Amino acid sequence: MKVRINNKQHETQAKTVSELAAQLQLPAKGVAIAIDNELKPRTTWDDTILQEGATITIIKAACGG
Repeated sequence: MKVRINNKQHETQAKTVSELAAQLQLPAKGVAIAIDNELKPRTTWDDTILQEGATITIIKAACGG
């Protein structure tokens, strides 16, 4: 399916947010994911089904000032 991740078109076979996170090799901590501007808590990633054409925003925490 085609989804948009951080304003770039991506093709994925992932069905859930957790599968997408694994596919993208995201770190276990310090990552936030929003789908269509709705933040998805990590506890819901296994149950959140991805839809064709979804707009996904991935934010990684950074240290510094």
